[in-house]
Amino acid sequence: MKALVYQGNGEKLWTSVPDPVIEDDRDVVMQVDAVTICGTDLHILSGDVPEVKPGRVLGHEAVGTVVAAGRASGRAEGDRILASCISGCGRCAACRFGRYGQCRNGGGWVLGHLIDGVQAEFARIPFADLSTYVLPDTVSDQTAVLFADIVPTAYEVGVRNGQVEPGSVVAVVGAGPIGWSAMLCAQLYSPAHIVAIDPAPARRQAALRVADTVVDPDHAEATVRRFGDGLGADVVIEAVGRPETFELCTRLVRPGGRVANVGVHGEPASLHLEDLWIRDVTITTGLVDGWSTRKLLDMHAEGLLDPSDLLTHRFTLANMIDAYDVFADPAGSGAVKVVLGR
Repeated sequence: MKALVYQGNGEKLWTSVPDPVIEDDRDVVMQVDAVTICGTDLHILSGDVPEVKPGRVLGHEAVGTVVAAGRASGRAEGDRILASCISGCGRCAACRFGRYGQCRNGGGWVLGHLIDGVQAEFARIPFADLSTYVLPDTVSDQTAVLFADIVPTAYEVGVRNGQVEPGSVVAVVGAGPIGWSAMLCAQLYSPAHIVAIDPAPARRQAALRVADTVVDPDHAEATVRRFGDGLGADVVIEAVGRPETFELCTRLVRPGGRVANVGVHGEPASLHLEDLWIRDVTITTGLVDGWSTRKLLDMHAEGLLDPSDLLTHRFTLANMIDAYDVFADPAGSGAVKVVLGR
């Protein structure tokens, strides 16, 4: 089969690799029908995730059709499934508390990280009984794939960790896919105002679909204070993963507020405790667990949550390299989220 393979040193190649096979009774092998590219994949190419070694098939967000099913997978050939970005054994101490991202028995974030991922024509999915979702006909492949990672990540690590409440002033630093999803999910809690902060004009324009105000980083502090009684935002969500964006978040938050870090960081960021300790600021970090995936799919089915506007560019699997080029250049391409299919 063909797959997108990490070559090391920022290089990638769409090339032939062996077909995946069932390795455990809880595995399935699926034909990949829709897949997308994550900002984390770009972090891997930038060297920010050193656990990913050359030769690894990348990708952790896909929808597909089961072509082989292990005896204990709970799935059958022909099932149309969403593969979660997080695999959970369901038995270890972390999983028993719903912390599937911290699975200690071969799960967690493994797809495209520690085992071969889903940017391929076929993929092996471990722990399929707990880590895949049979999809109804009412949701398209291209929309469903958004629930593999970015929507639950934004909801769990951004909105829920940030404790967005009715009347909150919410500032989101980074209007890419995760930031866009965080604003969409924040709307579920009736915030008073959502401010999107991004340097790219195209992404700021796209963010107006889910934000009340958009602004570039240079004017963010003055703008946020206009809606936060001069004190800052109640909740600030970091959705980029750079030292300067994290530090901006800590300047935007009001006393007693919360900074929810969602971005993947590859280098240290300064933590100015000399300023923050007296302001009662709470900072949270986290990897998505995926406990919300079924709930979010149900919300979509009921018309409460529709992330489909995120999809700005569509490609076939054979055009994977072109899709990467477009996704990696949002300022030039206007891309928010790309999707690839057969």
